[in-house]
Amino acid sequence: MNQVHLHECSGFSEPAWWDHHGFLDIREAKLDKYYREAWTELTATGAPFAWSLTEVRGVPTRTYDSAPPNLALLWASSAAQGDKEYLVYRDERITYAEAHEAVDALAAHLAANGVSHGDRVALAMRNLPEWIVAYWATIRLGAAVVGMNAWWTGPEMEFGLSDSAPRVLLCDAERLERVVPHLDALRAHHPLHVVAVRSNDAQLPDDAVHWDEALTADSGALGEVAIDPDDDLCIFYTSGTTGQPKGAVLTHRGAANNLFNLAFWQVMQASAEAKAIAAGEAPPGSDKQPGESSPGALLAVPLFHVTGCNCCLHPVTAVGGKLLLMHRWDPEEALEIIERERPSTFTSVPTMARELINSPDFEKRDTSSLAHLGGGGAAVQPDLVQKIEDRIDGRPSTGYGLTEVNGVITINAGHFFLAKPASAGSPCPVMEARIVDEDGTDQPIGGHGELWVRGGNVFRGYLNRPEANAEVLTDGWFHTGDIGYLDEDGFLFLVDRAKDMVLRSGENVYCAEVEAAVYEHPAVAEAAVFAVPDERHGEAVGIAVVLLPEAQLTAEELRTHTGELIARHKVPEHVWFRDEPLPRNANGKFVKRDLRDELVGTPSAV
Repeated sequence: MNQVHLHECSGFSEPAWWDHHGFLDIREAKLDKYYREAWTELTATGAPFAWSLTEVRGVPTRTYDSAPPNLALLWASSAAQGDKEYLVYRDERITYAEAHEAVDALAAHLAANGVSHGDRVALAMRNLPEWIVAYWATIRLGAAVVGMNAWWTGPEMEFGLSDSAPRVLLCDAERLERVVPHLDALRAHHPLHVVAVRSNDAQLPDDAVHWDEALTADSGALGEVAIDPDDDLCIFYTSGTTGQPKGAVLTHRGAANNLFNLAFWQVMQASAEAKAIAAGEAPPGSDKQPGESSPGALLAVPLFHVTGCNCCLHPVTAVGGKLLLMHRWDPEEALEIIERERPSTFTSVPTMARELINSPDFEKRDTSSLAHLGGGGAAVQPDLVQKIEDRIDGRPSTGYGLTEVNGVITINAGHFFLAKPASAGSPCPVMEARIVDEDGTDQPIGGHGELWVRGGNVFRGYLNRPEANAEVLTDGWFHTGDIGYLDEDGFLFLVDRAKDMVLRSGENVYCAEVEAAVYEHPAVAEAAVFAVPDERHGEAVGIAVVLLPEAQLTAEELRTHTGELIARHKVPEHVWFRDEPLPRNANGKFVKRDLRDELVGTPSAV
């Protein structure tokens, strides 16, 4: 569900191939009638998912009538869960009551260090309980969270902190070590207080405190803060085509509407299938029932992306569920956690779902609690849809979206996913969708073009990037950069990406960013980065390089060089050195598709 972004929920596919392999059409599955009935009932005036047109940034925009006006109210309501378990990490177990106590104490510490409504707080750490406590503490004050990619190098962290100018940085030991060399330069332009997480043995920089010390603050003076629906909630960075990441500014309204999108699809799907069963037209496999479970999710993707945060943390908290965190991904450990904690949902990218069901331990573990196994971040291949259906008692699901829409645009789940496994799903109720040709004209059913969307969950723009905003936002319509079409049922099929990027295990790697790092090497004359198909990651980073005359460079030297400038997952895995110039078009741009077609399948440098 970089980006899973949900590209952190992308579902790119080639539907023509699957049309000939026995999957049901939605009409053959007898769900189309009940799908439309359930949709109409749930969105009717006064119904739980009714929507109205609201003026958002000067544009009439669909928003859910019942969505909470801000996420601080969602967090406040969770206090009613009391001693129910909220967070589990290794052998640590934190209840809702304990989390609220920690959130209030940290909020008091942040306030004492100048954080107030409209300010920013940066989080740079693994998926730790402290990330979630800091997230809600920041929102409690009406400030905005800056979610920093935990894979970033020191220079990348410096850029993100300089760009977003937070008042406070909370980071774990690994991120602290990376950022310390850059603190003086950062503080020369903007004060930055540091709270070190799980770094009790580390030498702290000036004006820094350990987490435990921060939690000693007296929260008695904290009051309620007035938060507008269009106030900033968080900033998540997504790699930019210009070589620098862009901070997508997400609002409370956007996150609240995304939360309702997720809830709508679950309720609508259940309602449609119940209608079909009641009419004696039960879809195949509708008698499958997951075992006893605890409401909640095992989270295997990062919290600094919308899949982990907006599409998992938010809904789990909203229903008073339990969130299970992992230090790092390991399928055997995940199976052990699922058997022990019995979560109802496993949120991951497709490669993780595949590794989970292919694990030699899968048959040894009890996974019957899983009602939903899905997520986003990359295409869910149709073969994986059927394998999930065959191997667990719950149902497969996917979604398509981007950081810029707070999470999902479309969702496809359960019998609908089985009926249309090559589709990313149908746009959610508050999401208007258009397929637009290069000349700006809307395309008919089945016509290919760029997907534009408008709705209450679209972001307000990129931080400090007015030119980029002018390119991607037109009268509230967000240009996704993805090419696809809508079928006669309104289901979206994505067939290509207009954006120049590699989608590696749910992380968007923009080619320009990698190329910029490679060009820093003095031996490089030309470089072009492109996607290489990869069985484990979906796509891997490939690069063709032309060296300057008489220059020498090995693939390993190139990887070492780029690894010092950009995160590990962006470093080229496949390197081809060429003697002749790279192919170009009439405008002088490298023709990457031709280059990729020529090189993929041939030996690369090791």
